[in-house]
Amino acid sequence: MDKKHEIAAMSLAETFQDRFLIGAAVNPLTLDAQKELLVQHFNSVTAENEMKFERIHPEEGEYTFSEADRLMDFARANDMAVRGHTLVWHNQTPDWVFQDRSGNVIGREVLLARMKEHIDTVAGRYKGRIYAWDVVNEAVSDSGNELLRSSKWLDIAGEEFIAKAFEYAHDADPDALLFYNDYNESFPAKRDKIYSLVKSLKERDVPIHGIGMQAHWNLVSPALDEIREAIETYASLGVVLHITELDVSMFEFEDRRTDLTSPTADMLELQAARYEQFFGLFKEYQDVIGSVTFWGAADDYTWLHDFPVRGRRNWPFLFDERHEPKDSFWKVMGVASSHDPKPL
Repeated sequence: MDKKHEIAAMSLAETFQDRFLIGAAVNPLTLDAQKELLVQHFNSVTAENEMKFERIHPEEGEYTFSEADRLMDFARANDMAVRGHTLVWHNQTPDWVFQDRSGNVIGREVLLARMKEHIDTVAGRYKGRIYAWDVVNEAVSDSGNELLRSSKWLDIAGEEFIAKAFEYAHDADPDALLFYNDYNESFPAKRDKIYSLVKSLKERDVPIHGIGMQAHWNLVSPALDEIREAIETYASLGVVLHITELDVSMFEFEDRRTDLTSPTADMLELQAARYEQFFGLFKEYQDVIGSVTFWGAADDYTWLHDFPVRGRRNWPFLFDERHEPKDSFWKVMGVASSHDPKPL
């Protein structure tokens, strides 16, 4: 069998089907442009933006479900699971949620009522069809001693807004797995805050089932030992873990270079080694990791184009801009049936 036919016969999702779901974030563009790749290699999808508050509920009393419904139809037609993303977030939430018609800040009870109505409507619409929701997204502070980041949700409703979101989501869809989702989740300082938050929710019998580790990682950080420690720390709470937004940037966050129009051979080699390590770790902890979702599918589209450096492209996935498998893909495929990856 030649290489082309060998690739056509392979599936990333099928290779890992006895371990965890393999997902991809999608949007209206990639559902078309990456359709064949998605159908062949993934068995789960997540809406990149189309289920967020500002897209699905832009005005009071106005819902726009067309693109979210299209994603659901795509998943059903191709026998894919769906992760919902996201119900409550400080970003991409329209101002009307926090204001009255005169532009004044509303009170706690009004805000919680709006949250409940939103969750009832959105999670209720897809009840039984979305197996897991990122209920609250990125509520933990990145720095300092504060546990929670400043947000309008926190300022108006207090820290109880998190517990209320989970309670409302559970009422709307009692069978869905409910997750707290965050980034920088493997760095010790933020890891400990996420742990503390979820521990406090569990101790109060809030219906939270899992932690979403976004896994926006790069060629250098976080260290593999930090990721391992994060997995073990979170798993000690008795929750399910999902890798929710995986990509491996070619650049550290502080790197502002703009001179590359394609990745170097060294970058590709290091990226492949990192992916091999990561999937080796996921395989090792497959008893607690239920899903691995990439925040995209191939290098022709990624949120990392132009972020954090405008005018710069990035190449964070297993498939290149032509949807051809990179060395990273072959390393990951090898993990499923071979030795644990060697350390760098």
